[in-house]
Amino acid sequence: MYKLLLLLLMMGIWLWGGALQIDEEMAVQALFQGKHAVNRAVHAAAQQLDEAALAAGRFRIDEKRAAEEALRYLQANLRLDANGQPLPGSYWRDRVDVLAFEIVNADRTFPYTYRNKQYGYEVTLQRPGVVMIIRLQYPRIFSVLEPIEWEVKGAAELVYG
Repeated sequence: MYKLLLLLLMMGIWLWGGALQIDEEMAVQALFQGKHAVNRAVHAAAQQLDEAALAAGRFRIDEKRAAEEALRYLQANLRLDANGQPLPGSYWRDRVDVLAFEIVNADRTFPYTYRNKQYGYEVTLQRPGVVMIIRLQYPRIFSVLEPIEWEVKGAAELVYG
């Protein structure tokens, strides 16, 4: 009888361990998906040239177009609506918040070190660029893990030359 109880106990522990491992692996994949989405968004934003400045021989990011493009890419890659809420069929369940979005334009001295003490992020840009920080919450499959929330950070520079 005690062997049967021990077997049932061990099966429960193995199931719990398997669920924990699956949840951890899926959390890492979700973080990578979020990081790729941020990287794509800032890269797209950094490529939005101010055409009037370019005509005058200066490389400058068009701030309005850059913000629109960054949000468009973030929404498309994470399947979000305009308010940051997940669309039906999206992997995410909770709202995705843009915590910081800054365009570092040619009015700064380069190399320029962007610092955001609130979110613990620092990056050195060699030319005009874009910085974005978003908040993602992992949609747990099992309730083995504690809730996970990330501040995903990314930066991209204007590509020219």
